[in-house]
Amino acid sequence: MTESLFRSMGEGTRLRLRRFAWVMGAGIFVGVVYGSLIGFAGWGELLVGGMIGAVHGFIITSVIALMEIFGVRTAWGQHIEQAPLIITILIKGVVYSTVILCVELFSVGEMVVIGGVDDPQTTRAFAPMSIIFSFIIMFIIIFFLQISRLVGGRTLRNLLLGRYHQPRMEERFFLFVDIVGSTRIAEEIGELSIHRFLNRIFALIADPVTDQHGEIYQYVGDEIVITWQIAQGRPEARPLACYFQIQSALAEASPWFEATFGVTPAVRGALHAGPVVLGEVGVYRRSIVFHGDVMNVTSRIEQATRELDSRFLASGTALDLLDGRDAYAIQDRGRRQLRGRHAPLQIFAVSSKNGNQTTDASA
Repeated sequence: MTESLFRSMGEGTRLRLRRFAWVMGAGIFVGVVYGSLIGFAGWGELLVGGMIGAVHGFIITSVIALMEIFGVRTAWGQHIEQAPLIITILIKGVVYSTVILCVELFSVGEMVVIGGVDDPQTTRAFAPMSIIFSFIIMFIIIFFLQISRLVGGRTLRNLLLGRYHQPRMEERFFLFVDIVGSTRIAEEIGELSIHRFLNRIFALIADPVTDQHGEIYQYVGDEIVITWQIAQGRPEARPLACYFQIQSALAEASPWFEATFGVTPAVRGALHAGPVVLGEVGVYRRSIVFHGDVMNVTSRIEQATRELDSRFLASGTALDLLDGRDAYAIQDRGRRQLRGRHAPLQIFAVSSKNGNQTTDASA
């Protein structure tokens, strides 16, 4: 029952649950280790100390993980995240500090495990050390969650493991998603509002990308670049599903955009696949970058969406690598001579079979 419910969730929800479980597990483990050491040093009770540490780790970590992983997706969480950084830090600091102080000063773990404070003098002696230790762990957890949110979980993992210290070749899909009419919209609503407009769109795009196992490589102005390794993108034509899921998410949110900005968003997309070189670059600010002709070709295909008055174009190269593409309506638009390429490339217009395809060549 639990397994079937987990599988029925979107990949984004499953990812957040896995991240929550990992953070909780790490917090409890650290609590057990620290509690065991304190218990042995203070009372000669390794097991009891470990159980008390587990309770403290569970309570403190659960509050932090719930707020950092799930709370940021709520309305109040977004208000906190979008506040000036100093305000965000102060609010979180007050909440997390209050939890830590209450747990440690009121000896919650001892209340739960042994029903009361067995040795008040020893408990008070170790309280300052426990509070300082809890604050250190809190900052470590928040640091890694924030960095993961900034650069992406997979990118952070690859940087930590040094996977791309040496450049390597990979076969990948690249999906470029561009906001239709962004220049015109910016003129209508102003520069500050267009930033809020794009930021909200990019937030809505995040779940479809995660649900379809993609990675957000970068934001370039009003464009977002999404990528998959071939093995990750092939099943169920995930890059195609991602694009149309993005369309659906924006359509569902269109009343809010209309009420807030007076315009509704639409996107165009381009899909291509091929070999790229991945590697770390930079000294003071390191990042993982892709180099290869596939990036340039995908950009040219995206430009062709305007010329062919089509919202979504994909190369024959990419479509041939996808399983499940029969679920979509695919129209041959012929071989195109793309700028910068010697050989023409077979291009196809893709739409969902329920007619989820519109045209708008404005830029």
